[in-house]
Amino acid sequence: MSRKASDYDESDVRVRPSRRGSRPRSKDRPAHEDAVSGFVIAVDRGRYHVLVPRGPGRKAAPERLVTAMKARELGRKGIVVGDDVELVGDTSGNPDGLARIVRLTPRRSVLRRSADDTDPVERVIVANADQLVIVSALANPEPRPRLIDRCLVAAYDAGLDPLLVLTKADLKDPAAFLGSYAPLNVPAVVTSTGESGFDGLEALTERLAGRVSVLVGHSGVGKSTLVNGLVPDAHRATGIVNDVTGRGRHTSSSAVALRLPGDEGWVIDTPGVRSFGLAHVDLGRIIQLFPDLEAGTSQCPRGCSHDEEECGLDEWVASGQAGPAGASRLESLRRLLRARSGEAD
Repeated sequence: MSRKASDYDESDVRVRPSRRGSRPRSKDRPAHEDAVSGFVIAVDRGRYHVLVPRGPGRKAAPERLVTAMKARELGRKGIVVGDDVELVGDTSGNPDGLARIVRLTPRRSVLRRSADDTDPVERVIVANADQLVIVSALANPEPRPRLIDRCLVAAYDAGLDPLLVLTKADLKDPAAFLGSYAPLNVPAVVTSTGESGFDGLEALTERLAGRVSVLVGHSGVGKSTLVNGLVPDAHRATGIVNDVTGRGRHTSSSAVALRLPGDEGWVIDTPGVRSFGLAHVDLGRIIQLFPDLEAGTSQCPRGCSHDEEECGLDEWVASGQAGPAGASRLESLRRLLRARSGEAD
């Protein structure tokens, strides 16, 4: 016989037990007041290698390298080389120990790229660097100016100082290539290897002193060779260039931060790149890097790309309001805008 709704009483109600138990979930999170600070120097398959500095006082723990995992409470927050973090757990540096990263310190800078200019997903390469060292060979393999221009755009967008390093000057005179970048006012260091050893390394070391510098470049340009020269105990693998394709072989599989001798700064070596998408870069930020030209954009038509016949910057430069170097500065601006838009590829 069927029962009506009115025939039920409270004792008939059955509540399915929760799989997670009956304990109410708290929104409070532990304060982790005992957390220690560290600097992420490498990331390997979900494990983070964090350098924890020596603490204050004579009896403090010495500097040590700690292996850690990301705490669940951080959610999807990504952690990359260069990040400053806070740890709990086994922070003794014991090779068999494991700590947890419970806090990520706000970043001072972020270098990022996308897979291509249409990919909305940003990929953070490193954090907290203050100088981007763009490494390019003068020959074997041939330089790729478009990739260099894209790296410059990424540096400017991230607020990093760019530095151009040209390797293998023993194979080709760097004068013409340096001349093409003179209008951009990018500082440059030229290196070469020969019978006398590694020339230019001292000049490069001076540029890196006291800074956190990230090295980028496509495979085969000699980036790992530079790192081994700068940090003799780094032992970064070096590769060769394919005689047929002219491309190098990837020798660095992940980014790693290395301390310069004498505690004079850090270099972050990154895997070789073959593309550098700039979908994340706001075109307006590039123009802001040219204050002598930015004022002239008020004369441009709405939606001006600054690389078209109707652009008001041509008249601005012709009138002398951008100074004697206005023409070369305008060409430099348009060169970077084309790099961002992908038209130069």
